[in-house]
Amino acid sequence: MRLASVVIIGAGPAGLMAAEVLSREGVLVNVYDAMPSAGRKFLQAGRGGLNITHINDFSVFMSAYAEQQSWLSPMIAAFDNQAIQLWMKDLGVASFVGSSGRVFPDDKKAAPLLRAWLHRLRKQGVVFHMKHRFVGWHETEVQFETPIEKISVAADAVVLALGGASWPALGSDGRWVELLSRQGITVSPLKPANCSFVVPWSEYLVAHYAGHPIKPVVLSYQNLAGEVCSHKGELMLSASGLEGGLIYQVSAPLREAILSRGEQIIYLDLMPDWSNVKITQQLSKQSKSLSLVNQLKRGLKLTGVKVALLNEYLINMNTSPDITLLPFLIKKLPIKLISVGSLAEAISTAGGVSRSEFDVNLMLQRKPGVFCAGEMLDWEAPTGGYLLTAVLATGRHAAYGVLKWLKSKR
Repeated sequence: MRLASVVIIGAGPAGLMAAEVLSREGVLVNVYDAMPSAGRKFLQAGRGGLNITHINDFSVFMSAYAEQQSWLSPMIAAFDNQAIQLWMKDLGVASFVGSSGRVFPDDKKAAPLLRAWLHRLRKQGVVFHMKHRFVGWHETEVQFETPIEKISVAADAVVLALGGASWPALGSDGRWVELLSRQGITVSPLKPANCSFVVPWSEYLVAHYAGHPIKPVVLSYQNLAGEVCSHKGELMLSASGLEGGLIYQVSAPLREAILSRGEQIIYLDLMPDWSNVKITQQLSKQSKSLSLVNQLKRGLKLTGVKVALLNEYLINMNTSPDITLLPFLIKKLPIKLISVGSLAEAISTAGGVSRSEFDVNLMLQRKPGVFCAGEMLDWEAPTGGYLLTAVLATGRHAAYGVLKWLKSKR
């Protein structure tokens, strides 16, 4: 009997996970990707330490996916944080849990994990076709452009794992949106997620403090529902504004507020472990002959970048350095975000194939036998292991959907 054949388009973690499940079940799997090598964005994600999942309890874990958690929940439950650690172990890669609950490979690197994974896939018969860009369909066949020709490929089923539109140089360029739209498939607009925000800093601040961490701070804002939300963590002052884990964590509500209002004010508590009263008392002990900068540094041990931020606000507001005003500013320094950072430089993408377009097996209802997985689906999550967990889980789920589809066609 002829073995079933499946084409997987996209050699990122979602596509590779689908390839693993299908090839293990005896399906002929061919993986196509526009890049010269597999897993390029996966490797980029691991440059600062590959945070692959998080050890939060399931209900807390799923809350990271906001309104999309209901349909993602069964997929992630079937391949959760514990399952991911066991999967890594089976590939010969040990893992550890960091102090914040984030899970990393022992050496924190993505490359050894990817090498072991690709080796196993090839042993299972997966064939890789690199430098093949997906350009659509010709009747029932998928079409690719290669450096020398255009080809059409027939298969019993197709898994699309084409990523979002962040870091396009690594392969996720969002060109698939137009291809699917031509097929009548609704795609929610792609937007930056886990992204930076633009702040009109002065030339002085950029020249002296771009690249400096701002830590620890509490970031507060009012969302579109009028609720005040606060989160503690670390920011990075960049040449264009603010980036870093803390602002990535709240990038979705900040992005939506800016899209609605045109701008968003956030507030930074520069000394979250000190009360307003304690700050006032310490400042009152400083000699009035000292400059403002020295009073802040000596009395409060504020770092240079925090002092510079206070100075920036006072200069912009044309306000004299009133010592009675400082404690309030230190605890609630307003910063105006005027726009969202670029999609190409974001860590991930919001938006994608709309939930109404695919069934519980992630098959496109307008194109039976075609499944979608990973970041190209309409969901988003903060960094911290939530992104990769859902990418892997949806890739696995799509593969099992393919197996059900193939069985139904026998």
